[in-house]
Formats: sequence, structure tokens, C-alpha cells
Amino acid sequence: MMYFTDRQEAALQLTAKIIKHKSPQTIVLAIPRGGVPIGCALAKALSAPLDLLMAKKIGHPFDPEFAIGAVCANETIIEETGSVKKEYIAQQLEQIKKELSDRYRHLTSRERPLSLYQKKVIITDDGIATGRTMLAAVRAIKRQDPSSLIIAVPVCSVEAKNKLMPEVDELIACHYPDPFIGVGRFYRHFSQVTDEEVMAMLTTSNAVVSPSSHA
Repeated sequence: MMYFTDRQEAALQLTAKIIKHKSPQTIVLAIPRGGVPIGCALAKALSAPLDLLMAKKIGHPFDPEFAIGAVCANETIIEETGSVKKEYIAQQLEQIKKELSDRYRHLTSRERPLSLYQKKVIITDDGIATGRTMLAAVRAIKRQDPSSLIIAVPVCSVEAKNKLMPEVDELIACHYPDPFIGVGRFYRHFSQVTDEEVMAMLTTSNAVVSPSSHA
């Protein structure tokens, strides 16, 4: 079943559900690259600053598309697996953390993310399948002591919903399909978002937010 024409339509539907969280303390964090068009629309509706939340799955050594865990900042989620050597996981962690740090600087032209201390943080992406990456993201954000933590996405699997709800103050989604085939299946147009588009959206979004919002 297709729910959305594209990410812009998905963001429009989601905006109606999160407008109640408009506050001077709200910050929107988007997981690149697909989450950035969603985050840009939410940040605009909430008059909130937009920042990137760098996270990436850890692929199985024999099947990189199969995630055995996820990394976000200093948080790592590893699934129980006896078939993967600890040396491989350690090497992947070091490589991914450096890659995420380099990518953040490249996409934002900033050395470090915005402070989330005592902020109302809304994390978004274009959808959640297994929830592993989002779980790593949530636990990384919790270390920064936000006043509240909300996940807002257009589509989320029931598996991920059950995994994530105990971890956050609120989980908001337009749809919880079951079975869940894959995020892209719920969009008619699901093209890749480029680095250039991400940088342009960040610039446009934060240009209309007052500097005091970034404090």
C-alpha cells in the first residue's frame, strides 16, 4: 500500500500531528539524507532550528545490507550475533564514527551539533523499519539531557514502535503498517536525496530561525 506521493507530502501529513509541540525550546533533528526533507518541513512549521543527527547501521560482513547494529555519536546498538567476530565490529565502529563526524562537518560546515540540554527534541526520518538506527540515536540524545524527546516519522513498523515507545516521551507516526516491507514501498517517488540538497535545505531552514533559537 502506498501512503505518500513523495517526502514532501509525507512531511505535510506529519506536520499536522506535531504542531502542538511548537515551542521556543524545540529543536528538530533529521537523520540524513532521507530524513532531511521531512525535518526541513517540520522545522519550518515549528519555527525551530534544524540540525542533523548522524547515524548509520553496521552491516554484516557477508551481507552489508543486513544490519547487525547501528551507531550514533557515542551510542552503539549491537544485535545478538555469534557469527560476527568482535574484531570486525570494533573496526566498523571506529570507521563509522569517523565517517559520521566527517560527514557532519561536510554537510553542516559546523564542528559540532547544537546543544540539546533542556531542549524539546524532535527526531525525524522518512520512516522506521527495524528501529535499530533510531534506537541508537535516541540513546545518544538522552545523554545530552533534553527536557523531552519525541520521534516523529511518516511511517513506522509495529516492531519498531514497540521497541522505541518505552524509550521516548512520545512517538508520532502517520501510519503503522503491518506487515512492513520497507520504507520506500510506502512512497510513490522515493528518490535519493543528494548532499547538495541536504546542504541547501539546512541553509534555507536555519536562515529563517532567529539566532536566539540556537542558544
